[in-house]
Amino acid sequence: MCSGSIVSRELRFSRSMVFAVEEINNNSELLPGIRLGYQIYDSCVSVPVVTHIAFQLSNGQDPVFYKGSNCSQSGVVLAAVGDSSSTTSICMSRIMGPFNIPLVSHLATCACLSDKQQHPTFFRTIPSDQFQADALAKLVKHFGWTWIGAVRSDSDYGNYGMKSFLAAAQREGICVEYSVSFYRTDPRSKMQRVADVIRRSTAMVVVAFTSSADISILLEELALQPPPPRQWIGSEGWITDPQFSSCTGAFGVSIQQSVIPGLREFLLDLSPSEVAVSSVLTEFWEDAFNCTLTKVADPKKRACDGTEDIYSLQNPYTDTSQLRITNMVYKAVYAIAHAIHKAACQETNLTTQCDRNIRLDSKQVLSKLMKVNFSRNGYPVSFDANGDPVAFYELVNWQKSESGVIELVTVGYYDASLPKGQEFHINRNITWMDGSTQVPVSVCSVSCPPGTHKVLQKGKPICCYDCIPCPEGEISNTTDSPDCFLCPSELWPNAQRDACFPKPVEFLSYDEVLAIILAAFSVSGACLAIITAAIFFHHRTTPIVRANNSELSFLLLFSLTLCFLCSLTFIGAPSDWSCMLRHTAFGITFVLCISCVLGKTVVVLMAFKATLPGSNVMKWFGPLQQRLTVVLFTFIQVGICTVWLLLSPPYPMKNVSTYKEKIILECALGSAVGFWAVLGYIGLLAVFCFVLAVLARKLPDNFNEAKLITFSMLIFCAVWLTFIPAYVSSPGKLTVAVEIFAILASSFGLILCIFAPKCFIILFQPEKNSKKHLMNKN
Repeated sequence: MCSGSIVSRELRFSRSMVFAVEEINNNSELLPGIRLGYQIYDSCVSVPVVTHIAFQLSNGQDPVFYKGSNCSQSGVVLAAVGDSSSTTSICMSRIMGPFNIPLVSHLATCACLSDKQQHPTFFRTIPSDQFQADALAKLVKHFGWTWIGAVRSDSDYGNYGMKSFLAAAQREGICVEYSVSFYRTDPRSKMQRVADVIRRSTAMVVVAFTSSADISILLEELALQPPPPRQWIGSEGWITDPQFSSCTGAFGVSIQQSVIPGLREFLLDLSPSEVAVSSVLTEFWEDAFNCTLTKVADPKKRACDGTEDIYSLQNPYTDTSQLRITNMVYKAVYAIAHAIHKAACQETNLTTQCDRNIRLDSKQVLSKLMKVNFSRNGYPVSFDANGDPVAFYELVNWQKSESGVIELVTVGYYDASLPKGQEFHINRNITWMDGSTQVPVSVCSVSCPPGTHKVLQKGKPICCYDCIPCPEGEISNTTDSPDCFLCPSELWPNAQRDACFPKPVEFLSYDEVLAIILAAFSVSGACLAIITAAIFFHHRTTPIVRANNSELSFLLLFSLTLCFLCSLTFIGAPSDWSCMLRHTAFGITFVLCISCVLGKTVVVLMAFKATLPGSNVMKWFGPLQQRLTVVLFTFIQVGICTVWLLLSPPYPMKNVSTYKEKIILECALGSAVGFWAVLGYIGLLAVFCFVLAVLARKLPDNFNEAKLITFSMLIFCAVWLTFIPAYVSSPGKLTVAVEIFAILASSFGLILCIFAPKCFIILFQPEKNSKKHLMNKN
């Protein structure tokens, strides 16, 4: 035995093992006719001591049963239960593994022990720390903590456990501000450095993967200069220890509570006479009651007189209200018993027969141990391929009851056997370290709201970032979005940039002031042309009307009326018919108009030539030829428009490229060649007409129209020459407005320059509307 005080909890573990063995030996269904024996060793949590024990168990020479027992295989070890430490269990497993001796641990949780290449004979009834690490990471993630601190025991338990936790935390997107290790035997200076790291940190949550003895030293050091409130998240290694009941609000995972019928009575069934025969129980008794059972007098202790009442004793040995690890010991003994049962017994429909003389070896027990699957007191026992049980943890929280007592409360569970996403469950309110039920916040950066995206801060972990508004045209509709994304082409972000809404559709509508003004001018121009035609018709017999080819004048006024009215087709939402009509009607009516003007210009020239002696030129350009000329020129434009409409006609389209924030409804040209051919033909006729008008402008007749046509065509050409760059550069609905303006300006130019002077004479200077005045030469 080791010197020093025996930990009461470890004594309870050993006594629970004895209880389980005796319970099995008295069981008529499990190993009937076969009795189990045992030998208990104290490892003192020391690798050298454990090494010595492991070699003793492996060589099979030491007695392992009680004296006087009827044992068929004295000295042969079939399996071992232990140890309570991962480090010592690793040592034992490496020594006993080559001898095929199963080692079933109740408390060694290091994930490294699941490696069957390194530890082929190791089993455990307590889950691996890999599952605990996953549970802790999911717990941290559940409460939205992305910025935490981590402390661990500088031991196999702490180092391997924290390694698994950090990997799980990384998978969950959790950042660790610091990760420090310490051990209870470290010098005070190191404990101070660890405490200072915690004090200076900004993480409000600390995950501690430590043993009870280690964390108690750290908490004592922190208490000297208390840091800001920290929320402690504990591993099963310390969170259920009653000495931390003062840590109200501490939260963590623990082994499931259990009930072992009859165990409490067995533990308390001790008398001074029974205690005196066991050195282990003697030391426990003397420490618990501060008395001595030995004959050597100790001035500091009284002699034990038999009045000591173990039932009133309050210490970890007698406390069976929270049986957790104790049940792991109990299940480990039963697992070995079931393995031996499978190897030594045969079951029939009615009875179970065991061969008490069978010579078993540890290898046989090992093979059967892999296959055990049973329940005891409602708790299942089985092992996976790695020798680990199904992981089930309780989520526990130190809370103050209504009576003011600090007690450990189960608030949920983690069951690794459930489908992914359903393992973690909380069913009660949690009290946090600050005494409230409000979940503390522990983040490096606050969450980015919708409409922004995360941009990592240079040189810092991924949990530290800035929230940057989404660029123009992009949105984010989730919290902590890593990126913004573009809205579809017909949608645009709202002001908050967290949702896409349909873009406003824009076109030159009759509801707009600009459209109303243009429409008013269009109708006014058409009315003006009709009124002019009415005046000419009423005075059709007067010299001024007859002298200027009244037939072409009426046709010109008709075409101008159409020119004014065709501008109305450019207003309103584009449609298939309006897109085709507006361009073709514009092209044809303007050619008709220019053809009439051209005809009138040619008539002036021909009329002057006809006055020369011996000239009969007018017979070659009489009324029939004039009509044919107008029809021919117009037919050519009709042909161009027909080819355009057949091959690639204009069509309505949604322009989403000119403006990012709105849609322009417009007419696509279909074929740009067709559009510019129409304009080019109009321009060609206009230039030709302008040249002829310039040539005829100084002819001597008082009613010579050439001067008026020259001015009208000068205006017409100027308007359309400025129209081209304006049309190309005008965005959106202004393109349509420019086109309408060009149509109206050129139409008004023609009607005002050609017909306004004549109407003025007809209405206000009738004395000039005479044949005599007409025949006067300048």
